[in-house]
Amino acid sequence: MKHHLLVYLFCFSVTLVPIGSKAQTINVLEKASNKGNHAALTVSGYIKDAANGEGLIGVSVYVKETSTGAVTNNYGFYAVTVPPGNYNLVISYVGYAKQTRSVDLTDRNIRLDLELQQEGKELQEVTVSTKREDDNVKNIEMSVNQIDVKTLKRIPALLGEVDVIRSIQLLPGVSTVGEGATGFNVRGGSIDQNLVLLDEAPVYNSSHLFGFFSVFNPDAVKDVKLIKGGIPSNYGGRIASILDVRLKEGNAKKPELNGGIGLIFSRLSYEQPLFKGKGSFIVAARRSYADILAQPFLNSDLKGAKFYFYDLTAKGNYRINDKNIVFLSGYLGRDVFGSDFGFNWGNTTLSARWNHVFSDRLFLNTTAYYSNYDYSLNTDLKQKRPNDFFRTDSRIVDYSIKPDFSIALGKNLITFGGQAIIHDFQPGTATAASAGSVRSFGIANKHALESALYIGNEQQVTPRLQLQYGLRYSLFNYTGPGEAYTFSTEIPLGQRREVVTTIDYKGNNTIQTYGNWEPRFSAKYELNNSSSLKLSYNRLAQYIHLISNTTASTPLDIWTPSTNNIKPQIGDQVAGGYFRNFGRSTGTGSEFEASVEVYYKWLQNQIDYIDGASLILNKYLEGDLLSGRGRAYGAEFYIKRNTGVVNGWISYTLAKTERQVNGINNNDWYPTRFDKRHTLTSVLMFDPPNAKRWNFSATFTLASGTPGTFPTGRFEFDGHVAPIYEARNNYRIPAYHRLDLAATLQGRKRPGKRKDDSWVFSVYNAYARKNAFSVYFQPNVDNPRVTEAIRYSVFATIIPSVTYNFKF
Repeated sequence: MKHHLLVYLFCFSVTLVPIGSKAQTINVLEKASNKGNHAALTVSGYIKDAANGEGLIGVSVYVKETSTGAVTNNYGFYAVTVPPGNYNLVISYVGYAKQTRSVDLTDRNIRLDLELQQEGKELQEVTVSTKREDDNVKNIEMSVNQIDVKTLKRIPALLGEVDVIRSIQLLPGVSTVGEGATGFNVRGGSIDQNLVLLDEAPVYNSSHLFGFFSVFNPDAVKDVKLIKGGIPSNYGGRIASILDVRLKEGNAKKPELNGGIGLIFSRLSYEQPLFKGKGSFIVAARRSYADILAQPFLNSDLKGAKFYFYDLTAKGNYRINDKNIVFLSGYLGRDVFGSDFGFNWGNTTLSARWNHVFSDRLFLNTTAYYSNYDYSLNTDLKQKRPNDFFRTDSRIVDYSIKPDFSIALGKNLITFGGQAIIHDFQPGTATAASAGSVRSFGIANKHALESALYIGNEQQVTPRLQLQYGLRYSLFNYTGPGEAYTFSTEIPLGQRREVVTTIDYKGNNTIQTYGNWEPRFSAKYELNNSSSLKLSYNRLAQYIHLISNTTASTPLDIWTPSTNNIKPQIGDQVAGGYFRNFGRSTGTGSEFEASVEVYYKWLQNQIDYIDGASLILNKYLEGDLLSGRGRAYGAEFYIKRNTGVVNGWISYTLAKTERQVNGINNNDWYPTRFDKRHTLTSVLMFDPPNAKRWNFSATFTLASGTPGTFPTGRFEFDGHVAPIYEARNNYRIPAYHRLDLAATLQGRKRPGKRKDDSWVFSVYNAYARKNAFSVYFQPNVDNPRVTEAIRYSVFATIIPSVTYNFKF
């Protein structure tokens, strides 16, 4: 418990430091930074978009004379420390006009805030993994993809609707188990091993409509960053990847209205300055209406059926002064599905953040958030039978505070901080009514405290060699009140382990504690101006788990903490890569980018299930779980053309993902459900030179089929036939391939016209491929002694769509 108190004291003390008492802290830090650095001086500030006042993430600030520099952080803040002298700063960002500024740093630090103008012509490049000039070569980050919203809007999409989750599945190392599956898989990880953040608050189910759309409204999204390896020490809690989604701050220059009308849903967003430009806000909303359009065609049994989703996203900010900015953002979304019987699920998040500039070198961001994910099942969705129904509910709620510091000391950028998260799990409560008699029952809530301290450093050792290293210590405390079970060590074939002892814990007494050191390391060596080698290693610990034994996870799956029976998952990954740019210079980088990355992952304490495991309202769920180890390895090839009439990228991933669990598959290694050996994706953009109002795009995906468990024999008795299963995931469903097409017609530009509009025409699954989502087995209707395989396809035809987008 002492460890938890230390973390709490640290987190709250750094967030409650009075601004007026910062002088001593600044003096100490500045003395430390100047010692041995010949009184180095700093230029720092915020870089924003001149059109709307949005802070720009990843802008390059390059010092010509020293060949060093920095990039803006997630809030647009930068700091460059150099010896005293006069310097020329080159500020560059893809899609914006480059600026050069002369600064006099002979005797004092300088605060230099800048605004960048978008280039007069629309750039034709696809901005997926680069924000700066030749960023893929010069940046120490590897296994990282950053997606620009303009690119998202060019990619063909299901029913014409731009989607973050579907778009990242076109990147190397990212896949899904099938059409319409919830979530995504990264380098052999399950979907719960991805930490999905919306303005730093975790989103536990990132899908609408069973995975066909994501919860992220593209009109409100500013930046999307996927980290697959070399994960910095300030991130933790998951062992596969980090998907960091940042919301727009709202137009601080003028009011702006955006929206779109499509076949499945419509969306609308509004942005406006506040307090004479010292603040701004954005509100964005979406609502599907398939249920409304279908009502006239439904029979009497389905009249009033509900199948829709909605979400509301909002964010506001206020600049108190040059050193303090506060942000408040939130998300509310829900899916409803069913007629008499149905279910609904949804996320709610709320983030409050405070940016404080202590000095020209020391920056603080403090985040407090609330996150809630819940679902419910109801046999009386229409409330026709108040005396006869069954309802069950489940949820996970998080409360967190996280102070994050960064300080520039010469050629070092040091980050340090801590985080404390209170987890509240409600695995399931149920209410049943029969003939007016109502009874409630369920599984007791579970509670946990997750905390961490971390420190990291990004160091420019030589002009060609750059290092990033850090250490994170995480601590997890599973507490009462509640019962803790001890199960037998023997694993009966296909049966739950027996309960040996039961202990009832009162109050906040500790049931189980886990602690892990999580080292991180990355290195980059530039072979020349156009190529580099990169290497990374990271260890991560994951203390919460998604319990699902279905082909693809569903919204009704259960989140549970690590307990005395469920150990935290541990993931170690090492990765190496070669990055090269070539072709003619475009002014903001090279014409072509290429990379090859290889990786190997060791996974501990991977969860699997006995055959026929019961998950919902199972008091002894932990007795149905099995634990084992995993491994994943592969190679990712990527090439992208940044400019030209035809541009885009092609990626190929060769990968393998396996598990070994005692009690499954004769204790031998077996492929996971999301193992895909080969995945090829391509995205092409075509901008006809003689048709300025039209642009076209296409995507193609070809992937190995995912594994499935097929029967290896059959048992017949008294005219009945039962399949026999001997091996887990012993066959693969047929290969998956799909072509999507899109065309965009821009509205006519007229002098003085304030409205920008466009029509998007798209075709999903252009050649009507019947891709198999799964294969299941059943007795033949005419001859029950014959077992037949049934291939299930989600989309087996062409799906055309049209969407109208507008902006005022």
